[in-house]
Amino acid sequence: MNLIATDQQRIIIGLGQTGLSCARYLAAKGLPFMLLDTRDAPPNLAAIRSEFPHVELHCGELDATLLCRASEMILSPGVAKDQPAIQAAVAAGVKLSGDIDLFCQAISAPIVAITGSNAKSTVTTLVGQMALDAGIDTGIGGNLGTPVLDMLSDGEQQLYVLELSSFQLETVNDLRATAATVLNVSPDHLDRYDQSLQLYYQAKHRVFKGAANVVINRDDPLTSPLVSTGVKISSFGLGRPDLNQFGLIEQQGQTFLARGLTPLLAVSELKIQGQHNLANALAALALGEAVNIPLESMLHTLKQFAELKHRCQWVAEKNGINYFNDSKGTNVGATVAAINGLSATLGEGHKIVLIAGGVGKGADFRDLDKPLKQAGRALICIGKDGALIDQAVGCLSGQYAASMTAAVQQAAALAQPGDIVLLSPACASFDMFSGFPARGDAFIESVEAL
Repeated sequence: MNLIATDQQRIIIGLGQTGLSCARYLAAKGLPFMLLDTRDAPPNLAAIRSEFPHVELHCGELDATLLCRASEMILSPGVAKDQPAIQAAVAAGVKLSGDIDLFCQAISAPIVAITGSNAKSTVTTLVGQMALDAGIDTGIGGNLGTPVLDMLSDGEQQLYVLELSSFQLETVNDLRATAATVLNVSPDHLDRYDQSLQLYYQAKHRVFKGAANVVINRDDPLTSPLVSTGVKISSFGLGRPDLNQFGLIEQQGQTFLARGLTPLLAVSELKIQGQHNLANALAALALGEAVNIPLESMLHTLKQFAELKHRCQWVAEKNGINYFNDSKGTNVGATVAAINGLSATLGEGHKIVLIAGGVGKGADFRDLDKPLKQAGRALICIGKDGALIDQAVGCLSGQYAASMTAAVQQAAALAQPGDIVLLSPACASFDMFSGFPARGDAFIESVEAL
């Protein structure tokens, strides 16, 4: 196939799930495009050639000359935009975008856009379920589950609730969400952001571009954007809320989710556990209110909603010890949140045995020391960077385990009745597992085998 005229040529870079959704979308619209992948032999190459037999496809090192001839580069989240060939094309005036921009151009329905270092999937799922329970035809996807363009295959829905990663947000130019939030910011993916928290923060804050309603976390100053006059700002936090904001209040010896001084729901009525999940519930209420989901319906959903698998998921109680699977805790901030959230549920004298380790992504593990000093009984280190965690945590001497089964057995031996054994690795999983779900499943199987 000959190269199509340069003024109409779109180049999709990256042939993973997102890149293929972009290709299918453009093909369905009859728009010309080319496929590129930085790998010499990307997975499913034969299937890609079969699905797009007449589309030009290049694999291997990116060619700046080729990219500069395009009108638009559609970048998959897994491909870093700072590669020299991509930057050369941007300097030459080639537009850089991603699947989120294509999606936003195609729809007129309101969008709830959710990002943050931790809890994105839980809050996205919760807001989506609130909308569905209220009878709103809702699409839920993005970084969670279904690529956004695949959600358009059956026509436009009434509302979209999207989980967006920093990688996706790097190429967002015109999101215009009805409601947008950065739930929290803690160091993550610093291997991609050249050890710069500022670059990571800037990518996250692109979620606010053109937003009508902004929801901020009062307990995390890094979630507050600079926004133009006219943008409505609401907030959530674990403290007592101001008028029309969401938080916690105490009444008659009980803690309530509240809007201003109005109690909404007793914390004891929630199935999800831990302080971090109270913050998630409050964030969901603030976002749902911004897109007019009825309050009574949202509260009904909160009473029914259970923790997502691999996200501080209760697994079992064995010999008086409770086991929690937080395999999705792939950065230090997530693990700190899990420790702090679960330690608040412990009785006096009871502690947490933490299993942590894997691929650290350039993280600084010293922030684990303080919560473990307060709530930790023991530390079991696994994986490639387990030794770095042991070195960073001065309050506990880490033990090493070569497998998840060994780690769970060691944790069971060290824990006391009333304690919690928590898998929250603060690391990616690819040194030992195919992904965090496989790691969590291995933990569950090991616990069940005790």
